[in-house]
Amino acid sequence: MEISIEEQLQEIRERGLFRSTRVIGGCQSAHVQIDGRSVLILCSNNYLGLADHPVLIEASVRAAQQYGTSSGASRLVSGTMELHERLESEVASFKNTDAALLFNSGYAANTGIIPALAGRGDVIYSDRLNHASIIDGALLSGARLIRYPHNDHVALSKRMEKNRSNGRILIVTDGVFSMDGDMAHLRELVELKRRFKGLLMVDDAHGSGVVGEQGRGVAELLGVSDDIDIQMGTFGKALGSFGAYSAVSAPLRDLLINRARSFIFSTSLPPAVLAASSAAIGVVRSPEGAQRRLRLAENAALFRKLLGQAGFELPGSTTQIIPIMVGEAETTMRFSRLLLDEGVFVQGIRPPTVPAGASRLRCTVMATHTRDDLEWAADRIATVGRSLGVI
Repeated sequence: MEISIEEQLQEIRERGLFRSTRVIGGCQSAHVQIDGRSVLILCSNNYLGLADHPVLIEASVRAAQQYGTSSGASRLVSGTMELHERLESEVASFKNTDAALLFNSGYAANTGIIPALAGRGDVIYSDRLNHASIIDGALLSGARLIRYPHNDHVALSKRMEKNRSNGRILIVTDGVFSMDGDMAHLRELVELKRRFKGLLMVDDAHGSGVVGEQGRGVAELLGVSDDIDIQMGTFGKALGSFGAYSAVSAPLRDLLINRARSFIFSTSLPPAVLAASSAAIGVVRSPEGAQRRLRLAENAALFRKLLGQAGFELPGSTTQIIPIMVGEAETTMRFSRLLLDEGVFVQGIRPPTVPAGASRLRCTVMATHTRDDLEWAADRIATVGRSLGVI
């Protein structure tokens, strides 16, 4: 018997997995407006606090005035605007690659790039904690998908040895894992890529702008930038804008233009967004960007220390993403609701985003949080955590 939509929704509610949107007012600053009151936000990916930066806003406004509000169509239909070309050149310079290609989002990038590189007869190796867009891209490709235990290069090596293929080999990993806040072991993956003559793709959406001396990401931090074939990143997180990119060789860029369906069949990013992204790269590469990265790292270290001292279980996060392990979905969502009552906006993460029994509060700090903000939030989180028996 066919289940109705209402019955599906009821089942989702009973399992504690029902999702709904929360309306906020104002900019994505350290404090936002919810239901007419100011709350501290600890769930934004606006890590460097650039989403309301005056330089980005001014660049966006000027571009809309000069170029209008839309690019008109796909770049293969109505042409590439000079702002697209300029931003791609800036991305390539920032990432130290020959070329770059823009996409409309991180999801569009991964579901376009991966099927363009791999297909039937090829093999994709994916970290078990990779973002859903990577998994979806691999499934769309038709290639054989083999997942390996998180950050376990020994297990990956055994899988690659066992599943040798005459087709293309593609290893794909997050740079910073979005739910755990730890980093990929890229040096080991580079060694495996070389040994098995494959390609290595890194989705560094949560590391770009944040990690590395120049903010170029995890590959820069670990000194392996030249060994990564595809560096994917986004503008909608630390860079405070919207959209995504792949930083690649010139031949790979040409291949993506001809085979990445999310690029070919989508109206391209509009002028205001392109200009804001260009301005963001400028800020990231400036002394101000370095100061914001330092402030972010200090804030993350402080917040981890405060939560650890309170007795919370924290996985091996080394970045601005700091998950608090709770366990069951229902308790996690109650934790989130009670914190909002206290003035702390932090989201609960449940299956299928994370495995059953691994629900958590995903806290993210920003460079624009103050020490007082974080000490106060940690105190509120500890108080509610004790009341729920989490600590």
